[in-house]
Amino acid sequence: MFCDEALDAVEAVASGELTAEGRIANHLATCPDCGAALERAVKVERLLQARPVPQPPAHFTPRTLTRVRRARWRSEQLLDVGFNVAIAAIVLAVVGGIWMLLNRSGLTAVSRDAVSLFGAGFVALAQRVGPSVPLYAGATAVVLTALAVWWWAERSDDRIW
Repeated sequence: MFCDEALDAVEAVASGELTAEGRIANHLATCPDCGAALERAVKVERLLQARPVPQPPAHFTPRTLTRVRRARWRSEQLLDVGFNVAIAAIVLAVVGGIWMLLNRSGLTAVSRDAVSLFGAGFVALAQRVGPSVPLYAGATAVVLTALAVWWWAERSDDRIW
């Protein structure tokens, strides 16, 4: 089991990310297989560092970012659709539950009476206020015209007419 632990640390020790200390250092020094694995890893690390780093193609970054954005957008779109479907299902369930509750309890008859009462009240209000609507509309037009003239006269414009 200790060889497995030492072999897990070999690449990190070879790259310099980890220093071999304690049991791992003793094991790498005494175990021929693990020591050979460390030597091979150090050689591979030296070869990789000696090799020049290839340059990416000219449009690598924009293309990659475009692909990432497109993938993120698609996943967000799927999430949005799922969220909207869930909200619609919840609203439908609530409306259906309220409808069933109203039908079972007999409140639909009361609600019909309330709607007719409000409707009759609205009609009575419209009949009382209706004749004075042209008067209020004319007064509003006069006030708006006065405000427009005042704005026009008070604007700080250097234009000469």
